[in-house]
Amino acid sequence: MNDYIKKSGTYFFIMLLPLLLITCRSQNSVSFLGLIPQPLEIDIQNGSFTINTKTRIIIDSDDIRVKDIAKNFAKRFRRTDGYTLQSSDYSANTPLKNSILFTDKNIDKSLGKEGYSLTVNENGIILKGMPPGLFYAVQTLFQLMPPEIYASQPTMDIDWRIPAVKINDKPRFKWRGMHLDAARHFFSVSFIKKYLDYIAMHKMNHFHWHLTDDQGWRIEIKKYPELTRIGAWRKGTTIAELNKPDVLDGKRYGGFYTQDEIREVVKYAQQRFITVIPEIEMPGHSQAALAAYPQLSCSGGPFEVKTNWGINEDLYCAGNDSVFTFLQNVLSEVMELFPSEYIHIGGDEAPKIRWKACPKCQARIKNEHLKNEEELQSYFINRVAEFVNSRGRKVIGWDEILQEGLTSDAAIMSWRGDAGGIQAANKGHYAVMSPAAYCYFDLYQGDPQYEPRAMEGMVTLEKTYSYNVLPPSIPEDKQKFILGVQGNLWTEFIKTPRQAEYMLFP
Repeated sequence: MNDYIKKSGTYFFIMLLPLLLITCRSQNSVSFLGLIPQPLEIDIQNGSFTINTKTRIIIDSDDIRVKDIAKNFAKRFRRTDGYTLQSSDYSANTPLKNSILFTDKNIDKSLGKEGYSLTVNENGIILKGMPPGLFYAVQTLFQLMPPEIYASQPTMDIDWRIPAVKINDKPRFKWRGMHLDAARHFFSVSFIKKYLDYIAMHKMNHFHWHLTDDQGWRIEIKKYPELTRIGAWRKGTTIAELNKPDVLDGKRYGGFYTQDEIREVVKYAQQRFITVIPEIEMPGHSQAALAAYPQLSCSGGPFEVKTNWGINEDLYCAGNDSVFTFLQNVLSEVMELFPSEYIHIGGDEAPKIRWKACPKCQARIKNEHLKNEEELQSYFINRVAEFVNSRGRKVIGWDEILQEGLTSDAAIMSWRGDAGGIQAANKGHYAVMSPAAYCYFDLYQGDPQYEPRAMEGMVTLEKTYSYNVLPPSIPEDKQKFILGVQGNLWTEFIKTPRQAEYMLFP
């Protein structure tokens, strides 16, 4: 592990290695604790505390979120061990011996809202912080406990001994994200919740949900029912095996999330202090939508939901005002479902072949005094961004949207290397670093001869851990524009939850 990871308190996609043992030095000894990510400050002490049937949970807070965190800790423990830890509110006469105290009082303000302190000694456990920080403190406490705490069925006769330790911790970055592509292959709500649990377990706080693409439209939009009646289903899926020709399986495939299911997922994420970022792709990667509403294209169709992978030449017509009406109506429903500050609008891999041949698009270029089709994409993105801004939100997109004149509060995700993030920061745009060479977990992670089919390229565990989120070429006064980092899981070759977990946890 390089010095950057050793020394930082960074919370990012270190969900890759839950069994990593990080060396921590106390005054008298070198010890090992399986804590991921590594805390900012840790002091291992002598002794331990053992949770038993007489251990009490004490809650010193009027905040309902703190009470819920404590109660959920008790539920997890009861589910795992089978016995109930009694809880009570704190008072001046409350004995703290053999207790687990949750408090938002007298906290270290320098740790911020996501920071926490955790103390374990022979008398008990004290967790201090604001609600998000207390939630992360619980995740650290779980990692200090025997691994049976993660069991789905009660496991009896466990020695719930926890090493004595003092930890002060806070995240280095505001954005600690993980992405899942549900458009290429659809995943159930139950798995999405499990995915959120994985994210929360590693103190990550953003879930980027890729909901639309050429191969499927996965979100119910009440105003446009054809998006899910037609756009959510394809007539087959391309089967691609290494060194073999692609074959279409001919099996109808699809699915979508109802708006009630979306609300259920968002609420579940909020309970884990995770912000869900929806992605509605535009102007490219839109063939599923065009199959449902071909009049939104340059040619008028007809189209089918795409059955294979790759970049598609058909995209929304930038010269057609009804396209913007459609997208505004779609995004209005999306923003009602997702309370996130940012709405992801894609913007990547949009060939301009159709726009070059489209009279409406060429008229738009002329009437708006644009130089070419690249500036037409900037016009497209800015027009959508202005609408999102009018609703009190901001757009974020892949680094292709970073053009001259991009609306000032738009953010980008730098996926084609670091260059996009560096350029964005230098221009005063916020950026999330997510370069494919380090952060795309759908690439091979071992010898392709022995691995499941994956996207070409290789991202090893060592390479991911070596990534420096803040390139040295970003001046110190511009580093504040790097919001954080995100790992991505695209699912062209990931068909099942089991395979998704395999790629997440090599």
